[in-house]
Amino acid sequence: MRETPHIVSDVMTLTVVAVGRNATFKEIVQTMQQWKVSAVPVLEGEGRVVGVVSEADLLSKEEFRDSVPNLHEGRQRMADLAKAGAVTAEELMSAPALTVDPGATLAQAARIMAVRQIKRLPVTDDEGVLQGIVSRADLLKVFLRPDEDIEEEVRRTVVSYLFPAFSHAIHVDVHDGVVTLRGHIHDTSLISVAVRLVRAVEGVVGVEPHLTRETAPRTGLEDDAR
Repeated sequence: MRETPHIVSDVMTLTVVAVGRNATFKEIVQTMQQWKVSAVPVLEGEGRVVGVVSEADLLSKEEFRDSVPNLHEGRQRMADLAKAGAVTAEELMSAPALTVDPGATLAQAARIMAVRQIKRLPVTDDEGVLQGIVSRADLLKVFLRPDEDIEEEVRRTVVSYLFPAFSHAIHVDVHDGVVTLRGHIHDTSLISVAVRLVRAVEGVVGVEPHLTRETAPRTGLEDDAR
């Protein structure tokens, strides 16, 4: 069984297309077209990431090709105007580069991408040396995890942990990443906790809890007491 990939190094792409500081505008465009990527890290020395050039950085040249911005727009977009006249990676790149550590969780990487509105992150070590790259598509790989692997982890890390006395009576079914829990438990206040823990299992798309309180069996003493 394949273990859950909890960190960036589990899903990142090791082969990375990159350029040097002196790469020309045309070379960068050709590299992106050849490798079908939307951004490239800019490296120096032994592979230290010093910046990133994206399609957005390159498009400034086309945007301002035949137009001159008014004074107000020019003040607002000085950086874009500067990139419109750039001819090398060093002039075009966004710096310092936004990167992520190989040991960061997938949730941390996803949050950086969402907040900063970027599609990929260079992965660097403590010295800033490029180790790989992680994209939105890489983060989605967890949802390709087999249902049987998800089921086993839910049983082991959630059901057995929260309901040790009832684990044998709780049924876990997983279909297309949706986890269904069925059975009887003693404390229904734990249902919301179970849902949160199941959602934290990577690869889980949704949770459907069908757990009810176990009713005590009748012993006959109730009738005798009447």
